[in-house]
Amino acid sequence: MKHYLIVIFCLIISIPSIAQSDSWFYLTARDSTVEVPFVKEGNYLKYSGNNSRLKSVLKNYKISEFKKTYRKAKKEDLNATFFVIADNSFLLEDLLQTSGGLFKRGEIIPDEQKKIFEPNDYGLTSTIGGNEGFAVNLDYLDFLGLPEAWYYTTGDSKTVIGISDGAIDTTNIDLKDKTTIFHKSPDVDGHGTSVAAIAAAQGDNGYGIPGVCYDCAIYGTTYGRFRTFEILQELSKAGAKVINCSWVGSYNTPEVQDEVNEMFARGTILVAAAGNRGWERNKGEMSYFPASYDNVISVSSVNYKYENIEDNILKSDNEKFYIENIRGYVGRTGGFKNNDITQAVSTYPVSVTTLNKDVDILAPSNGQLRFTHSIKEGKPVYITIEATSPAAPLVSGTIGLMFSLYPCLPVTEVESILKMTSTNIDHIEANKPFAGKYGAGMLHTGRAVKMVFDMFAEKGPVTIENQSFNRWDFKLTSHAEVILQNQTFKDDASLNLTSKKGITIGKNTVLKPNVKGKIHLKIDPTLQKECELQLRNPSIMKD
Repeated sequence: MKHYLIVIFCLIISIPSIAQSDSWFYLTARDSTVEVPFVKEGNYLKYSGNNSRLKSVLKNYKISEFKKTYRKAKKEDLNATFFVIADNSFLLEDLLQTSGGLFKRGEIIPDEQKKIFEPNDYGLTSTIGGNEGFAVNLDYLDFLGLPEAWYYTTGDSKTVIGISDGAIDTTNIDLKDKTTIFHKSPDVDGHGTSVAAIAAAQGDNGYGIPGVCYDCAIYGTTYGRFRTFEILQELSKAGAKVINCSWVGSYNTPEVQDEVNEMFARGTILVAAAGNRGWERNKGEMSYFPASYDNVISVSSVNYKYENIEDNILKSDNEKFYIENIRGYVGRTGGFKNNDITQAVSTYPVSVTTLNKDVDILAPSNGQLRFTHSIKEGKPVYITIEATSPAAPLVSGTIGLMFSLYPCLPVTEVESILKMTSTNIDHIEANKPFAGKYGAGMLHTGRAVKMVFDMFAEKGPVTIENQSFNRWDFKLTSHAEVILQNQTFKDDASLNLTSKKGITIGKNTVLKPNVKGKIHLKIDPTLQKECELQLRNPSIMKD
C-alpha cells in the first residue's frame, strides 16, 4: 500500500482589529475580608461602598461585572479573587496602583478566552453566568473547559445518554423532566443518580448544578449483567448515542464482544469505568469489563486541582509530608524521598485507580461534588478518594455534547477526537512507572467540542497538537484544513486523515510508524457534509 504525505505551506496575514470591546480580568485582593459592594444602575454597576480611594477610581469606568469567583483562584485566595468586566483594561492597573494595597495582582483575560458560556447554576467558579444553584465548587468543570464547550452547545434533547448505573431519582428537579427509565434498578447509595447528574443534570434552571451535556436526555436502566448486554442493547436500539457503565466485572465472552460491536455499528458508544483496584494489587496487568472490550472507551481517574506540587503540600499525623490532587498525576497522593520536600515525588500506588493497556483516557474524580450526598446532608460534600465511577460520566457527557453539536459525527471518529484533544501527561516524572497504562492522557471537553466545530464550520483550521501517540488507530475526516504541529504518531500508531481543504505538517511533527502502523493523508475536495452544525447560538458563525 502506498502512503502519501501531503504538505501545504500557507501564509496567514493577521490584521489587528481596531474595534474596542470590554476588558475582562481577574483581580486578587490581599485577603478574603476585602469586599467591593455595588448597586445596579441601568446597564452598569455603581460602587456603593465608602472607600474614598476605590470611589475615585471606579467612577471613571463603566463596570458591568465585579464579583468574587473561585475561578483562577489559588488555594490561599479562594475568597479573595474577583472577576471584572469593564470598558477599559486600564482599570486593572488603576486598582493595583491606587487602591491603597487592597489588591495584590491581576490578570487580563485574552479575547480568545472570552468565547465561553455559563448557565445560571454554575456554582462558585461562575464569572459571566452567575449562580442561582448550589453554592458549590465546580472547578473540575473549569479544568475540563466546560464553559468553552458550552459556547458551542449545551446539548440537545434529541441526543440521549444512557445511564446503566443504578436507580435514578426522577423526582429531582435536575433530572425529572428529562429521564426515561427502561428498567428499575436498586438504589446503591445514590450511585445512579450521581452518575446521571454528572453526565446530564439540567443546567440553566436556577437549581442544583449543570451536568456536562445538560440539555441532553437520559435513558436509565439497571446494571451489572455480565453474560448478556441485552439491557444495553435496548437503550442502543431506542436511540442512545452513548451509554455510561460505571461498574466492573471480570467475566467476558466473545458473544458479549459481538453485542458491543453491534451497538457500535448501530452508532452507540459505550463508556465504562476502568475499575478502582489500586496499582499495588493490579500492577497494570488485570483487565475488567465492560471497560476492556474493544469499541468501549475505558476511563480511569486523574488529578486536576493544583497546578504545582508546592500548591498543596500537606503533613500527616506521623509528620510525613505528602501531596494530594496535583494536576496531571495519576495517583491521588504521593510522598517525598527522605521526607524532604525538595526531592522528587513518588506516587503512592494505593492511590492509583485501575490502569492497564486498555485504558483510553483519564478524567477527574477526587474533588468532584457528590450530588446525592450533598442533597441529603444539605451542604456540599466532595469526593475525597480516587474513583473511576464519577470519571466515566464526564466522558459520556462530553460525547453527548459532540453528537449534539454535529449529529452526523461518525461514531468511528469520536475516540480519535477525544484522544487528539486530551492533555499529555507523559512528562510528569511521577507518572513514568505507569507509562503505557493510562491512555492518551487527560480529557479536555472544551477542546474536543471545539475540534468538532472546527471540522465542520469551515471557518478556520483544525489543529492537532501537543500529543505523542505510539499506538491506536486514529481516523479523522475534516471539512476544514488540518494542521499538525508539535505532534507525534510513531511505532504502532496509525493515522487515517482526510481533509477537504488541505493538510499542513507544521513544526516538531513526527510521522514515523513501524510496520504495524501507517500514515494515510488525503485531500478530497468533493467531501459533502451529511448535516449542519446545531449551535447553541447561530450567531457564533459570525464570530
